[in-house]
Amino acid sequence: MNVLSDNFSLFAKGLWGTVQLTLLAGALSLVVGVIIAGFRVSPVKALRAFGTAWVTVLRNTPLTLLFFAVLLGLPRFGVVLPFRVFAVLALGAYTSAFICEAVRAGINTVPLGQGEAARSLGMTFTQTLSLVVLPQAARSVISPIGSTLIALAKNSAIAGSFSVTELLGTYKPLNELGYSIVWTFVWIAVGYLIVTLTISAVFNLLERKLGVAR
Repeated sequence: MNVLSDNFSLFAKGLWGTVQLTLLAGALSLVVGVIIAGFRVSPVKALRAFGTAWVTVLRNTPLTLLFFAVLLGLPRFGVVLPFRVFAVLALGAYTSAFICEAVRAGINTVPLGQGEAARSLGMTFTQTLSLVVLPQAARSVISPIGSTLIALAKNSAIAGSFSVTELLGTYKPLNELGYSIVWTFVWIAVGYLIVTLTISAVFNLLERKLGVAR
């Protein structure tokens, strides 16, 4: 039981590492996911093909394999960055595929007449998407995006296997010090619960304020 009080700074450091990974990778996945969603509904065939390939490859690639590809593969091509940056790239790219599909589903809920009206006013595809379609689609995708970011927070645990400081990785030094592995994992679970419940609360608030009325 005293594993938390004796090692509070270690747990705090791991929790902060998980929060950082979640925030940075989440921001990256949101930006890339929206862009790829735009590609997938673009009138340009090459962009649609790229968007489809991005989603298909990343959604069907195990995240652990993607970590190996990014953290061990990119340095072979001269791309040398801190492991934390590589972890953010891997998590962000992987999650962006799921964000993309959530956003695309939201785009499909917007009546076609909205886009046609915008084009009749002389708006380009980019203007129609960013000023007319996406603001309406965003209201219906708050909940699925929140669920995706909760999954991202839990997926960040993989980063600990690649020397990145995060919450799950705290069990290794504590196990070596002889602390109860059961209580160690109990407090790690509590840490993840704090992160996921915070994300859930934020998106529940956003859904109440901005979501589609039911």
